[in-house]
Amino acid sequence: MGGSSAEREVSLATGRGCADALRGEGFDVVTLDAGRDLAVRLEETKPDVVFNALHGRWGEDGCVQGMLEWLGLPYTHSGVLASALAMDKQRSKEVYRAAGLPVVESVLAGRDEVTTRHVMVPPYVVKPYNEGSSVGVYIVQEATNGPPQLAEDMPDIVMVETYAPGRELTTTVMGGDEGDPGPLGVTDIVTEGWYDYHAKYAEGGSRHVVPADLPAEITDACLDFALRAHRALGCRGVSRTDFRWDEARGLDGLVLLETNTQPGMTPTSLSPEQAEVCGIGFGAMCRWMVEDASCNR
Repeated sequence: MGGSSAEREVSLATGRGCADALRGEGFDVVTLDAGRDLAVRLEETKPDVVFNALHGRWGEDGCVQGMLEWLGLPYTHSGVLASALAMDKQRSKEVYRAAGLPVVESVLAGRDEVTTRHVMVPPYVVKPYNEGSSVGVYIVQEATNGPPQLAEDMPDIVMVETYAPGRELTTTVMGGDEGDPGPLGVTDIVTEGWYDYHAKYAEGGSRHVVPADLPAEITDACLDFALRAHRALGCRGVSRTDFRWDEARGLDGLVLLETNTQPGMTPTSLSPEQAEVCGIGFGAMCRWMVEDASCNR
C-alpha cells in the first residue's frame, strides 16, 4: 500500500481497511509501504499472497504486477497486460470499441497545444491518460472561456475527450468466470458538480444510491457492459467500470468512461457498498480476493 503516486493517501486508506478486514477473517497480515526496496522487503517477508492495495501509477499500471510475476508471488487484482491497458485511457477505449462497447470520442494532445487552443469543440474534458481517482481533471464548458490552464504537474501528453453529460453510474465486477459473483449491481453517484477527487474520498463529498433507481434496460446494460469490459481487457479479481448516462437519450445515452482495476476500498468506496448490498460483507470480499489470487494473471 502507499507508494509514491498521486493516489498515495487513498492507497494507504485502502491498505489499512483491507488489512484490518483480513485480520478479522483470520489471516496473518503484514503491511508494506511500497518504496524502491519493495522487492527486497517482499523476499524477506515471504508472503503466501500479496494483496495489492496500491492505486495509481506503478501500482495499477502493470509495474508492480510484473515484479510480483518475476518473484513468483501470487497477487490480487489484474495482471500486467490488463493493468497496463486499463490505466492507459486511450488504448482501453480502443479495446472497448473493438468489443462493441459505447465510448465518447477522444484524442491525445500535448499540454502546450491544449493550453493555447481548443483541440476539440467544447464542451470537453482534459485529463491525464494514465492516472485514476479523477486526479487532474479539467472540464471546458464554453469556447468563450478559452482553453484550460493546466497545473504544472500535469503530464506532457494529456487526453482530451468529448464531455459526456448525465448521471454518474458505476458497476463492480468480482471475477469474470463461471461461478464467480460477477457484476454486483449499479450505483448512482449523486454529487454537486463534477465527481472529482474530493467528492470520491471526502466524507459527505457524494451520495451513493445503491441499487440505483434506473430503468431495467439501463441497469441490465451497465451489468452487461461492465462484465464485457472486464473480459475484453483481460481483468482478474475485482474491477469497477464507470459510466455516464444521459437520460434524455435512453440507452443511446449510456457510455463507458473507464475501468478501474484497483477500485478503492475505503470507508466511502463504491465497490464494498455494492458487495454489501449483494450480501457480501467487507471481510468476505477481501477474503474472496485473497483466495482468488495467483501468478500468471
